Amino acid sequence: MKLVVGLGNPGRKYEATRHNSGFWWVERLARAAGAEFRREARFHGEVAKLALPGGEAWLLKPGTYMNESGRAVTAFAAFYRIAAEEMLVVHDELDLQPGTVKLKKGGGTGGHNGLNHIATQLGTKDFWRLRIGIGHPRNNAATEQEVVDYVLHKPGAADRAAIDDAISRSLEVWPLIAAHDMQNAMLRLHTKPVER
Repeated sequence: MKLVVGLGNPGRKYEATRHNSGFWWVERLARAAGAEFRREARFHGEVAKLALPGGEAWLLKPGTYMNESGRAVTAFAAFYRIAAEEMLVVHDELDLQPGTVKLKKGGGTGGHNGLNHIATQLGTKDFWRLRIGIGHPRNNAATEQEVVDYVLHKPGAADRAAIDDAISRSLEVWPLIAAHDMQNAMLRLHTKPVER
């Protein structure tokens, strides 16, 4: 895996919102690896480099708003000649409950503006995705929020704890993802632990 893209919106206004789950993931990975993000204007965002046993991987946080995420991804991928199947896009997922995280390659974008723009700019949907569940407002009887309003607000304490737990569990399989051992990464991530 040569490039890991965390999706989110730039600025303090958005940093704690559900839509920034992808940013949270890459920021935690960078901290754990002792890497620091730096602004790179030519890539329309912030980048950090990780040393891996078999080489290196890049982390990218697009500095554009979500619906233009593809600008940063395509600029970076073109410069370093990174193919779609060598990149992982980490993003919030409405169709998964908080606490759930799934890894998949390709497929639909579920109306996610960031994924839509990346797929359009790359000319393919054939990249890996790490889907961090944030839940859907229709599943919460206590709210009648529109989707756009829901993703751009902070999750409640219980949901945030569940999202953080999902991020922690998915970071545990990062060594497998980094080695592009995606089958074992999916097996570990998607298999529920046996209760004793």
